[in-house]
Amino acid sequence: MITAFIETHAGQEGGHVPQALVELTRAAVSRGDTALVVALDGIAPGTLQAVEGAGAMLLTRTSDTDLLGRIALFAGAGLGYLSRLGVRAVAGRPLPLTVRRLPHQITLVRRCLVEVASLRAAKSQAPRCLVPVILTASEALHAMTGMLAGIDHLRIIHEVYTTEDAPVRLLGRLARRSGTRVLAVATTPAVRTDLARQFPDLATAVHPFTILLEKGAPDDRERHAARQHFGIAAHETVLAMVGGWWGHKDPRTVCDALALLTRETHLIVAGSPLDTDILDTFASLPHVHLHLLHRTLTTDQVRMVYAASNATVVSRLPGVGKESGLVMDAVRYGVPLIVSDNDPDLTAQLTDQPWARIFRASNPADLARQLDNLGTMPRPTRDAADLLGMRTADEQLNDLHRLHTAFTEGVRR
Repeated sequence: MITAFIETHAGQEGGHVPQALVELTRAAVSRGDTALVVALDGIAPGTLQAVEGAGAMLLTRTSDTDLLGRIALFAGAGLGYLSRLGVRAVAGRPLPLTVRRLPHQITLVRRCLVEVASLRAAKSQAPRCLVPVILTASEALHAMTGMLAGIDHLRIIHEVYTTEDAPVRLLGRLARRSGTRVLAVATTPAVRTDLARQFPDLATAVHPFTILLEKGAPDDRERHAARQHFGIAAHETVLAMVGGWWGHKDPRTVCDALALLTRETHLIVAGSPLDTDILDTFASLPHVHLHLLHRTLTTDQVRMVYAASNATVVSRLPGVGKESGLVMDAVRYGVPLIVSDNDPDLTAQLTDQPWARIFRASNPADLARQLDNLGTMPRPTRDAADLLGMRTADEQLNDLHRLHTAFTEGVRR
């Protein structure tokens, strides 16, 4: 069996994307399968070292004999440059919405073409016994990707960030019949609902994607060492805020909630990108002691941050339904969780869990109430992973193979 792990974000330094790629690659090789990593958009040095060290095959270019694949990759690179120019051109200008959205539409076409080139490269390398999986797939042009690639594949859809405007929808309609070559695997029910609304003919499934690491949560020795690293005493209260502040995050609510606290609290903010204005406000709060790691973190550094913390806070804007790797991190690293109620399905799962507290999204006063007495919260047990549907890399690989087999057999019928 050959599993092609296609990751167009493999060039990303740190975070859940390269971590999942490496873990799945190791799982495939350890069971005696062939792992084919396809990273035509580049691969970060640390990820490259890890996947090659695991014994995976690596593809970073298209086949010399695949003219369509080479054209797709070249066109994708050109559209990427055009999209970046477009973002700069519309930034801060009072333009019509359709014009301001144009760079995003170009990006959707670009991602489609890179995925096409990647799938075709995998098919050229391994034309038989291939299970192709796009680990971070675009939320649009699914059928077009299937038509141009000419291969049945799984697409892991983590979020529906933008929608198709009229020109892109037209491209999708041209390839509608090829939608049968694609199974879109949504990571949450909310993402599947978004997909079904926009692509009613698209085959979909729901399956959590965050991988449960074999290494357990930090022990007391690691927690003591982490506190020493940050210069925090064992009896003091520590709140972690991990990850970049992307558009779906709501750091301002955390800032306003901490301003309401009267108890001394250490706050570890770790990740990139961050908002310097909010960081300055954190630093000025009288009862908050800020510890800042403003950079992309390694897995060991993430582990150290959680080991030092009494709890972690995840604050998102109302209505955001994408899978939260940070919520899963709370289970991975055994740290209590304070989380917004932006996703009704996740809220239902976490309600009445002693290791989780839920606050109303974008409500600083409610969050401030939940931040009281953090040191009394119990840590999540391994049962919490089952609650959230988390799988080890080996189990996740089994699930992907099962989904692919069921899908392709259904297509043949």
